[in-house]
Amino acid sequence: MYLPGQPDLASRLRQPDVLLVACLCAQWCGTCREYQDKFGELATRLPRATFVWVDIEDEPDLLGDEDIENFPTLLVQDASGVRFYGTMLPHIGHLEKLLASVAADPGAHASGPDLLAALRED
Repeated sequence: MYLPGQPDLASRLRQPDVLLVACLCAQWCGTCREYQDKFGELATRLPRATFVWVDIEDEPDLLGDEDIENFPTLLVQDASGVRFYGTMLPHIGHLEKLLASVAADPGAHASGPDLLAALRED
């Protein structure tokens, strides 16, 4: 797992107002490798969110029975639950718009794995 530009993952995940932005990827995926630098740059521009880059082959237990078939797959989760879980085109502007919409509508939720709980246990 890679945490772009943000130290101390454990303490960040314990914060009550945590916003987790996870990119679920695979090292062999060329699209993911191209997206990784942009994802890291966005992490530095949005320091209040906790960005993690999870290679699903290196961390298979984090997602339980979830099967990732398309890349990049993104998961956005806060303390109230999963806000977005799905595949997104590898254009960082799409993720920026998604995060703005999550902030604007705190009541909207989606279904997906509880990655926040899995990372807190890890």
